Order: sequence, then structure tokens, then C-alpha cells
Amino acid sequence: MKNFKFLNVTLVIVLMTTILTGCGSKNVSKSTQPITLNIIDVSGSMQLVGDSIDQFKAANPDLIGDVVVKKSTALEVPSLLKAQILSEDMKTNLIFTGIDGLSTCIDRDVIENIMPTYGSRFPDLESNYSSGAKATYDLVKGYAITYVYSPSGPFFTYNPDTVQNIPKTPDELLAFAKANPEKFTYARPAGSGPGRIFLQGLPYILGDKDPKDPKTWDKTWAYLKELNQYIDYYPAKTGTTFTELKAGKRSIIASQLGWDMNQRIIGGIPQTYQGFVLNNTTLVADAQYMAIPKGLSDEQKNVVLKLMAWLMTPKMQAITYDSGYFYPGPSVKNVSLDMAPKESQDKIKPAIRQSYEDSINTLPNSTQLDTTKFMDALNMWDQLFGTKVRR
Repeated sequence: MKNFKFLNVTLVIVLMTTILTGCGSKNVSKSTQPITLNIIDVSGSMQLVGDSIDQFKAANPDLIGDVVVKKSTALEVPSLLKAQILSEDMKTNLIFTGIDGLSTCIDRDVIENIMPTYGSRFPDLESNYSSGAKATYDLVKGYAITYVYSPSGPFFTYNPDTVQNIPKTPDELLAFAKANPEKFTYARPAGSGPGRIFLQGLPYILGDKDPKDPKTWDKTWAYLKELNQYIDYYPAKTGTTFTELKAGKRSIIASQLGWDMNQRIIGGIPQTYQGFVLNNTTLVADAQYMAIPKGLSDEQKNVVLKLMAWLMTPKMQAITYDSGYFYPGPSVKNVSLDMAPKESQDKIKPAIRQSYEDSINTLPNSTQLDTTKFMDALNMWDQLFGTKVRR
């Protein structure tokens, strides 16, 4: 009887040890297993954020294994995420996008509302923003974190060999287009930062009733219809406009700070090409955002939130000066160009236009439209001019 009791006790101890050891192993495995970080890049952000993510991965091998990047468009990404959510097979962990992709994702209800739910992960976020970046953050009502910021434009890049009289007003730009058919163009706003900044900047320049409501843009829509007579087609992407400018097909294109600078740095256009701004311009800011799709596990969400917080530190923000692609870049205040990697400084400092710097410091500025009105503006433009878009 004693032996029997002893055997049972021993068996119970062995069984309990086995169960507890197995459970412990399972928990350790779950907490230390690095995830594959799947990113959707709608806005070309990997050019700015790639090095910082690599540094985070190297510093946290227990959190991230592989990094997989998929490029998408503002129109495609909501459907892609919705399909993953409905199938309960969320393969996307993080989204980098401009206001265009963010608007479509909010409309389709496929991203998390980050704030205030995860506010503790981003202490002092709002107070650390520059004033312009803070305004772009407020615009999206907690659905995303502003990662990079630019006063943006509208600016215009031109070939000085073919443009002697620089337009100073919308009427002068229209007169140039009329006298030089097909020599001015801008890219479709739904697929182009400069295109949508040009569209949203015109109501301020022309004096429309409410620059924040495209349904009141009587002067803007009338102006664009007249300008349309002298534009053969609208490229689907910004890059095409710069390619055509360099090739001589265009003499003036709608531009913005980052594109104008970056294209001169990387040789997309000659260093001699110049830029201008129209009278009465209000700078319409551009921003790129980080968003989290719905349907992530707690483990995935924890890793992504840690990465996002890392990307908002001053050291990582300084990397966003890059090659001027989203000039200046940092959304966190007091992150100067002198804090950027030397390679970035060496590229950017010679490419700075003092006239643009003066514009940044003196012109009024505003955010883009809120996400609903933004979609209204894009849809209205497409209805009027979409048949002339060339992909």
C-alpha cells in the first residue's frame, strides 16, 4: 500500500513536471520567437525608413527576423487589408502611407485607431512634434503617427533654357501653357504628392470661398478646366513628369520641396534646372504616416509599436533627411540637418534653394484636407480629367 502511494505520488510529480515544463517551453517560445515584419509601403517611405528598420532589427534580433516589403497604391491597399482581415490571416504588420492611402484605409475601416489606446507607448509624442507636423497629426484623429513632414508646396520646377519669363501668378502660368501647349503638366493628384499639393494649393492662391472644402472651389475647378485645354495628358506618377522635363517634353511641372531637391541630387534632372513659387501661395504641408492594420496578434502589435516608437527618436528622425526626398523630413522638433548622417549633409547642403528656404520661413502654411474632404477632391478631379490620365 505504501509502495502504491509512493508510485502514485511519484507519477503525479513526474506528470506535473512534464506539463509545467511543456507549458513553460511553449510560453518562452511564444515570447521570444521573432516575427516576420511585413510592411506595405504606399508612399515610398522605405527610402527614408529602411536604414532605421535595419538598425532596429539588428538591435532586437529576438523581436524581428525577416523584413518583407510590399509596394501598393492608395486605392489597392484597403482591399488587400480587408481580404486579410476577413480570412483571419493578417500578413501585414505595418503600413507607411501618405494622406491618400490613410484616407482610403480609414474609409474602409481596416486600420487601428492608435490614439489614445496606445498613448503610453509614445510618451510626449505631441509635445515633441514640430508645429507643422503636429497639425498633420491632428488631421488624422489618432489613426496614424506622423513620421515625416514637409512644408511641401506648391512649387514649380522648370528648365531655364526654355522658360525666360517665370510665371508669378496663376494667370501668367495659364498664359505660358496657352502659348506653349503641352509644355506644362502635373501628375494625377490621386497618385502624386506634387499633383495633390498643386490641387489643394490653388484654392488659396485663387481666393476660393473655402480652401478646405473642394465643393466650394468654383475658381479652382474653372481654372483647371481652362488649363486642361493645353495639357495633352496627366501622368499617373510624379516620376514621369520629371523624366519628361529632363527629356525636353515639358518646360514646367508642378513640384514640391522634396521632389525638386531629390531629383537634382540623384541626377533625375540637371543641377541647372530652377524653381519658383506663385504669388499669394499658402504652403500646403505633406506628411507620411505609420498605421497599424486591424487583426494583429498582441505579440505582433507589441513589436510594431516598439518599432514605431524607435522611429520617432531624434537619432532615427535625423536619418529621414536622406537625399532630400521628403525635405526636410523630421517631424520631431529640433532635429537639425547637422544631426543627419554626413552623407545626407553632403548631398543636401549644396542642393538647398535659398528662395525655397525663404518661402518656408515667410509664407503662411496649412494642412491638406481632412480625410473625407480629401477623397472628395480626388474624386472630383478624376471625374473632370481622369480620362486624360496616362499610366
